[in-house]
Amino acid sequence: MTPEAAHDERVHRLVAQFAAMPRGTPVRLAKKTSNLFRHRARSAGPGLDVSDFDHVLHVDPVARTASVEGMVTYAELVDATLPHGLMPLVVPQLRTITLGGAVTGLGIESSSFRNGCPHESVREIELITGDGRVVVARPEGEHAELYRCFPNSYGTLGYALRLEIELEPVRRYVRLRHVRHRSPAAFFAELADVCASREFDGRGVDFVDGTIFTGDELYLTLGQFVDEAPYLSDYTWMNIYYRSIQNRAEDYLTVRDYLWRWDTDWFWCSRAFGVQRPWVRRLLGRRLLRSDVYWRIVAFERRTHLAARLERLRGLPRREDVVQDVEIPIERSGEFLEFFLREIPIEPIWVCPLRQRRAGIEWPLYSFTSGQLYVNFGFWSSVALEAEESDGHHNRMIEQKVEDLGGRKSLYSTAFYSPEEFWRFYNGPAYQLVKKAYDPDGRLLDLYAKCVQAR
Repeated sequence: MTPEAAHDERVHRLVAQFAAMPRGTPVRLAKKTSNLFRHRARSAGPGLDVSDFDHVLHVDPVARTASVEGMVTYAELVDATLPHGLMPLVVPQLRTITLGGAVTGLGIESSSFRNGCPHESVREIELITGDGRVVVARPEGEHAELYRCFPNSYGTLGYALRLEIELEPVRRYVRLRHVRHRSPAAFFAELADVCASREFDGRGVDFVDGTIFTGDELYLTLGQFVDEAPYLSDYTWMNIYYRSIQNRAEDYLTVRDYLWRWDTDWFWCSRAFGVQRPWVRRLLGRRLLRSDVYWRIVAFERRTHLAARLERLRGLPRREDVVQDVEIPIERSGEFLEFFLREIPIEPIWVCPLRQRRAGIEWPLYSFTSGQLYVNFGFWSSVALEAEESDGHHNRMIEQKVEDLGGRKSLYSTAFYSPEEFWRFYNGPAYQLVKKAYDPDGRLLDLYAKCVQAR
């Protein structure tokens, strides 16, 4: 049986499973893992089991495309494409993010200044909708509006079963340059220049991101595909990638190790689990130094609140999780950073530039101004609350500042918007039209219920 025929059989079984669910009952996705950082209510009934949709069906090295099922992780996808000298146009930083998840929930990485977000490289999406149909959505044709509204819908319009995506050629290694700046103004000015010219110091630039440790220690990291490397660094076990940024002006990695450079320590969030101590790393080994392991620890804490209870017994102040990614126009990024460093005691901060890949295409639920360069700020920690402050205090401050600066906020984590604010920011009229067309009985949660009310 061909991979495509096996896929069709899985689709047939899924449609039968959907049809067997009692009419009118809510439909939820049954999956064991998640890269979301907001509370998810437990489903009262059976979920729609899409766990079998985890196959790379075909890689076409001539057309530079891949046909991939929705539950395939980026680690599996990259392992299938690199032997052909190819990679997805944007590879989110964590191994276990799925292709379907990155498209419906957005994604970003250091190639986003030239390639935008993962959904911009999708040629077509096969999905099962809220009314039980299986449709194929493309940029043109009968389901074009569903295609455009699928990004940032978080599974509330349907679930991706198969996607056809574009790929791009790679070379064997990536040369990194970590360029320090001592002022935000100089940092953002050079970031804008590099993204516009795609060059630095006379050499081409294929990847751009940055790490901000303090207001006078800001690093721009510039990656370039190369065919030869005088040495190779390894950040999959004892060495910590983000610390190398402060200590090295230049570095070399294989393409695979570059793509997963942040995964070993979940950027820097592994600090919270004590695993940056050398003896702990030596004990755990490579197999357990992974973002999905840390995520399981976080999920356990969210179920049990064990650490929070211990902190209360020790008399420590309550803490608020501040786990967000926001996009700010480059011209206002210095203002956002000044606010953040003043009001939110979290460091380091990750920054990543992005620009919509193609002009003239609108993505209604998360639209960018065509041609505008944005800066993604990622910050993932917790902040102590004063006695008079309620949970959400710092997150709400950030939401307001993002709005004031004309930015956008990703919905993978907690949000505190009122319904009126939410639908104004995320194009309620466009969403409701597509929701009515593909889920008229509301069997899938709507976007506000899922992303803010966390039902």
